[in-house]
Amino acid sequence: MMRLHTRLLALVGTLALAPAWAADIEWPTYGLDHSNRRYAAIDQINTGNVARLVRAWTYRSGVKATFQATPIMVDRTIFLSLPFNHVVALDAVTGRELWRYEHARKKDYPLCCGPGNRGVAVADGKVFMGTVDARLVALDAKTGKLLWDIEVADGGSAPAESVNTLTDSDPLRKASIAGTSGVGIAMAPVVYKGKVLIGVTGVGYGLHLDSDRDGAPLGAVVGFAGNYGRSGFLAAFDVNTGRRVWQFDTIAPVNWEGEFRATTPDGMPLHRDIAKERADLAKYPDAARYGGGSAWSTPAIDARHGLLYFGTGNPSPQMDGTSRPGDNLYSVSLVCLDVDTGKIRWHYQQVPHDQWGYDVASPAVLFDYPHQGKVVPAVGQAAKIGWYYIHNRLTGELLRKSDEFVEHRNTFTRPTPEGQVILPGVLGGINWSPTSVDEARLTAYVPAIHWPVKYTKQRIPATASKPAVEYTTLEPLMDVPRWGVLSAIDLASGRIKWQKKTEQPLVGGLLATAGNLVFMGEGSGRFNAYDSAAGELLWSDQLDAGVNAPPITYQIDGVQYVAVAAGGNQIFGYRTGDSFQVYRLGK
Repeated sequence: MMRLHTRLLALVGTLALAPAWAADIEWPTYGLDHSNRRYAAIDQINTGNVARLVRAWTYRSGVKATFQATPIMVDRTIFLSLPFNHVVALDAVTGRELWRYEHARKKDYPLCCGPGNRGVAVADGKVFMGTVDARLVALDAKTGKLLWDIEVADGGSAPAESVNTLTDSDPLRKASIAGTSGVGIAMAPVVYKGKVLIGVTGVGYGLHLDSDRDGAPLGAVVGFAGNYGRSGFLAAFDVNTGRRVWQFDTIAPVNWEGEFRATTPDGMPLHRDIAKERADLAKYPDAARYGGGSAWSTPAIDARHGLLYFGTGNPSPQMDGTSRPGDNLYSVSLVCLDVDTGKIRWHYQQVPHDQWGYDVASPAVLFDYPHQGKVVPAVGQAAKIGWYYIHNRLTGELLRKSDEFVEHRNTFTRPTPEGQVILPGVLGGINWSPTSVDEARLTAYVPAIHWPVKYTKQRIPATASKPAVEYTTLEPLMDVPRWGVLSAIDLASGRIKWQKKTEQPLVGGLLATAGNLVFMGEGSGRFNAYDSAAGELLWSDQLDAGVNAPPITYQIDGVQYVAVAAGGNQIFGYRTGDSFQVYRLGK
């Protein structure tokens, strides 16, 4: 991994390499380190002086669109991926642009999930980035020159769903379509032992319908039974050549139907018609071929044991499980792989036969955990379904499930013609937002969402020219209260230490520091600092677009900085923009 500049020192007649700026503290990878804890041991900015935080510099990218990136800071340089996969290198002290890479996207390529990109990886003198058109590119870290560019998904898409199956009188027939189906990459890559690790999204097909109002969030997600989608995967590529070293497919190659579980592994009833699913199994022999299971989250890596951990998305087709009987392994799972070979060690499927869009989207986090008188290597994950799960990271054993951090209502119920209101909804719980863990205090900080959705099953009768069509919708409700919830969870007990309600649902991630602070942005453009012990709001700044990306912190020449992108999020209806804001203490 590229670190600090080096200089030659003469020591006892030999030459040694040492950092030129030994006091600088970097943010070298997506989760700060391979544990993904996002807890920075810097305390210059703290509860006593955070009120003096001022803007140090602002960078305007000129690209106003959903902005989700975690910046990387190494070598006194910030490497920042912009929407649509452009990349800039900025001086971390002044904000001066050092170079800019303009990504040439494939013409007319259908974007799965919008223009957002969650960051780059920097290592071995290179900058690595996955793209919305399913490529992995390597740039020269000093110049931004393109070194190599490979296809990750072999250019592959699968048959997309279409409203053309509906009758002309159906209201969905006239809806505009967004995000129908190209396979893409949303996650930030991570580099480990000469390999770039990255996975694909957009394989768990559902039909995403735009709202009919400009600037409004996603109108509905629609699911049809049928042969839609393809298998997702996480893969490792050689850092020098881009050669694929190994690939793990997120759909089990055999027995993807699993055990036909009537409950989740932690005992929640799923309200499945198991007898019908078993009877229908022979009707859909190729269901696994279209299985879905997007890889949403940048892996956490346990170097000591040679293991990595990441989450998978919903099975395909989304929401409607008719054509995919069984548990649909390994969708909606926390998965543990051997980092050298990509072979599976264990998985924990949070929601078998998912029909609600409960992807395991927030990144896994590694920490040591006291359990039954021993310290156990653990992996934690804040789930879209609204609980925080803690596992033995060597065996997958569930050690603890937290109290709910969002309200549950009609959980895992089936859709009805009149519509069933459920919580958490398709947006979460927690969405893709990364969490922070203070290992010393055994506390996790989780940004979450209270947003009810209506779960509806509709049937269009057959006509002389068309067969009957059934479809399912998950519609985020716009005429009911919705809000965000920032929680501090005691990992030892699973209890909630404190919660802070925010005006808007939270998406984008957060940062915790040794200054006893938690930084978190909101879709309104507010960027906030909270007391990590009590949840009290201590400082806030108003930006001109939604702050829906994870903040970072770093230190140069003894000065601590906090940085965050403010570009909003179209899916949530948050104002888009093009700014990257950096703060430091004022006088």
